[in-house]
Amino acid sequence: MPTIKITVPMKQYLSTTQFAGKTFLLIADDGGGNYSLHGGACTIGGNFTLVVLDQPDERYPIPLKNNAEIPLFTSAYDLNFLGAGLKMDFQHHSIRLSDDAELLDSAVQITQGTKVTKAFEAGMTPMDYGC
Repeated sequence: MPTIKITVPMKQYLSTTQFAGKTFLLIADDGGGNYSLHGGACTIGGNFTLVVLDQPDERYPIPLKNNAEIPLFTSAYDLNFLGAGLKMDFQHHSIRLSDDAELLDSAVQITQGTKVTKAFEAGMTPMDYGC
């Protein structure tokens, strides 16, 4: 099972009442996933989002074991961009994601899964940043 270290500041942030009892997804936000509003070839593996859900989504079946015991999942596709020594931190009002090799994203977005789903249902498509 893949693992991720959740720092104390990140655990404190995710333990606030707005996130109580929620499930989280960690996704590569590149326009290809079920909750991805960003996209473009240049963003692949460079932008990540934490999606907040009321319950797990079977399309993201892989649990990310973590020291904070936060229900956090991802997909096989998203694992391609997450290396060994994965760590999520909260610094200067920003979520930072890194692994042993590099800083993956210094501004991880956080979004409500239901809002993304409603946006897609209303006809919104992922933004294409281009290169």
